[in-house]
Amino acid sequence: MARESLPLSKTVKRHFGRLLLGFGLIVSLRAAPEVDALLRAAAEAEARQDSKAALPLLQQADAARPDDAFIIQKIARQYSDLALEQPTLEEKRRYAQTALEFSQRAVALNPQSEVNVLSLSVCYGKLSLFSDTKTKVKYSRLIRDEAERALALNPDYAWAHHVMGRWQCEVATLGFASRVFVRLFYGGLPEASVDEGIRQLQRATELEPTELNHFLELGFAYATGKRRAEAEKAWQQGLAMPSRGPHDEYARKRARAALDELAGR
Repeated sequence: MARESLPLSKTVKRHFGRLLLGFGLIVSLRAAPEVDALLRAAAEAEARQDSKAALPLLQQADAARPDDAFIIQKIARQYSDLALEQPTLEEKRRYAQTALEFSQRAVALNPQSEVNVLSLSVCYGKLSLFSDTKTKVKYSRLIRDEAERALALNPDYAWAHHVMGRWQCEVATLGFASRVFVRLFYGGLPEASVDEGIRQLQRATELEPTELNHFLELGFAYATGKRRAEAEKAWQQGLAMPSRGPHDEYARKRARAALDELAGR
């Protein structure tokens, strides 16, 4: 006959629990240097504007240290940055949707981070590129709402001012027919103005005077507001700065083309 198992005493249970806790601590301590090394390597890949290399490193870090909002937001950024590089519309949409899902996880873990919250705004903007009109309108409202929420958390967050500035200019310059269509069928969009867009982008340049994207986008806002001399100055300031992000060269091309158009070339 099999011998009946005896119940563990409280003392044995306590020692067993301490043993498991100690084992978990040892595993955690061993994992920490590995995760730190992965994050350093991912940061180096980002500095080289190589999201393809950064993404798997961050995924490994996420597996070793799950539920870390910083790592999850970084993964969201790589998917967002890689979305436009995908070969098909479906793949572009899938990458943008995946970026949004990781951003939502990061916000759920740390809702007080302005970076996490603005990541939602950026992802909605990316997804809107691949969406129908009704969804674009929905996402446009969410872009503004999340950017405003990020600014409420940190009024000096330059990129939140940047996103708000772009949103103001883009919505303010919708044609009359488009605005009527959106209002009739999809409930319309919040009020926006080019002047407010310029103000938001000016604030972004004040907060981050070495970020070329703020100046280049400010140039487009000035141009939209028929302020040609100020547009040229802002574009030239931005173009004089070094590229640091994965989309900086695209922003440069847009600004150079706009300058050439103004010059009649």
